[in-house]
Amino acid sequence: MYFNKITALALGALAFVGINSAALEAKADDHPMKPFVLASNGAGDMTSTVADVTAKLTDAGFTIAGTYTPYPAATIIAVTSMAQRAAAARSDMGGFGAIGRVSVTDMGGKIQVSYTNPAYMAAAYRMDNDLASTTKKLKKALGGGKEFGLDKGKTAAQLNKFHYMIMMPYFDEANLLGCAGSHKKMVKRVENNLAKGMSGLTQVYKVNILGKKEVVFGVASKGADKLQNDDFIMSEIDFKDIRSTAHLPHEILVSGDKAYALSLRFRIAMNFPDLSMMGSNSFMNIMGSPPAFQKAVTKVSGGEFKGQDNQAKCS
Repeated sequence: MYFNKITALALGALAFVGINSAALEAKADDHPMKPFVLASNGAGDMTSTVADVTAKLTDAGFTIAGTYTPYPAATIIAVTSMAQRAAAARSDMGGFGAIGRVSVTDMGGKIQVSYTNPAYMAAAYRMDNDLASTTKKLKKALGGGKEFGLDKGKTAAQLNKFHYMIMMPYFDEANLLGCAGSHKKMVKRVENNLAKGMSGLTQVYKVNILGKKEVVFGVASKGADKLQNDDFIMSEIDFKDIRSTAHLPHEILVSGDKAYALSLRFRIAMNFPDLSMMGSNSFMNIMGSPPAFQKAVTKVSGGEFKGQDNQAKCS
């Protein structure tokens, strides 16, 4: 179960907490940030906008790692660069932060172009670099726009220790999905299983982290299991006028001979920290999605699924 009865009652009483703020104190120069940046929002054509954005990103020096269309009105362009990959290599599990995501979303004929805020993601993934150069390149290529995704921003200090509320996971509590005899074998296993569409998952991108035995896979989830389906999940959590499409795709990280994934209870909360616990659009509506996704990525990684947030055992 996503929540047992006691936890559900406690969460209903606590409502949204966001972080364990009593243990945090922001630095003097630590400013509030939001997870996404809106570059533009106006009339346009989806196909031509995607082509234009892709060209601008390439001209700015980004490598297009992959593209993903989770549903007809949205396209996500995953980008990386030498700077992003180098920063990822210097951080524990930094591969989760090696990719930026740019989204093009059609909202009734108005085309929204947005991207993940590099500084926000770097702080949430506890990287030792705020990716300022990446922010500068994205702003120059696509526009600065305004940050969005929550009412009040979070500082880097807060994001370093972020979890949604009590009993919810932190970044350093990624789920261990499976193990292999070597890094090469684990990468091949994940790649082959995604190519087969195992558990409804397919590969969006594969990026090697510089100087480190670490590879991050972006995975599309369009399987028959509604609970793990990206379209269903986003229909419940991404409902505001300005869409947070660049939340997708989710990832599998192969580090050494092991595969990991962030629990969706962290991954979704990180990008949608204002999402309510209960109500018409809430975490309770997707309470089966984190274990469903973990089951799928565990199978792809060759591990044994024994329940939400249980770690695979490696000999």
